[in-house]
Amino acid sequence: MTPAFLVFLAGLGLAAPSPAPWPRGPVLDLTYPLDDKTPAWPTEAGFSLKKLHASLAPGGYYYAANSFSMPEHLGTHLDAPRHFRADGRSVDAVHLEGLLGPGVVLDVSEACRRNRDYQIRREDFLLWEKKNGRIPAGALVFLRTGFGRNWRERRLYLGTAALGEKALSQLHFPGLGADAARWLAESRRIGAVAIDTASIDHGPSRNFKTHQVLAEKNIPVIENAARLEDLPAKKFTAIALPLKIKGGTGSPIRLIAVLDK
Repeated sequence: MTPAFLVFLAGLGLAAPSPAPWPRGPVLDLTYPLDDKTPAWPTEAGFSLKKLHASLAPGGYYYAANSFSMPEHLGTHLDAPRHFRADGRSVDAVHLEGLLGPGVVLDVSEACRRNRDYQIRREDFLLWEKKNGRIPAGALVFLRTGFGRNWRERRLYLGTAALGEKALSQLHFPGLGADAARWLAESRRIGAVAIDTASIDHGPSRNFKTHQVLAEKNIPVIENAARLEDLPAKKFTAIALPLKIKGGTGSPIRLIAVLDK
C-alpha cells in the first residue's frame, strides 16, 4: 500500500496500529553457556557435544559440524506449562508475547543469604512496588536470590554434590512461594517469571506447588538465569526465546535484556 493510501485509511480509522518500537540500548546476555560442566538436576544427564566434522573438505574449504544431546531442562532454560500440567501448553505453543516485554528484578539475595531455603513472599513484591511502582501486566519478573554466584560449584548451587534419587532430599536453594506465584499470576498478570536457581520451587519442595500454580495459569518459568546482579530493578526489556520443540515440556533459551537508554 502507498503512503497516501495508508493516510486515507488512517483517516477512516481503518489503518493497522503501528508496531511497538524495537527496544534499543545496551544488551545483556543472561544465559549460561552449555558444556559438559553445566550443573544438571541430580537425576538427569548433562550436556554432551560430539564433534562430527572439523577439517578441510575435498573442495578445499574448511567445514565443521557437531551434534549434541541434553535434557530439556538444563542450563538457562524455559519450563513450559506442560512440564507440570497435562493440558498445559507445550513449549512450541507457549505464547511468545509472554516472553517479550518489560522486565523487573526483585532482589531477595539478603534474605536468601540468611536462609538458603527461603521462599519469596507476596510481601517482598509489595515492598518492591512501594519503591518502584506497580509491576506492569505482561512483565517478565526476575527473582535475584544471589545463588548465581555459585553456578559452577554444584554443592553450593544445589545444596549437595550428590547424584541420583538420594540427592533429591538434600537439595537446598531458594524459590518462589506458591501463594506469591498465584498473586503474580492473578493480580499482576505477568508474562513469565525467571529465577537464578535450579528450580522455581525451593530445594526442599516435594510437591512442586509453585510449578503447579504457574502451569495452571499457563505462565512459563525460566530457571538458571545468569547475571541478574547486572540488571536494574526496572527499565529494561527482556526477551526469552526457546527452541520450537513440538510437544516439548521445556527448552534451552537465549535470555537477554535490552536496557533502556
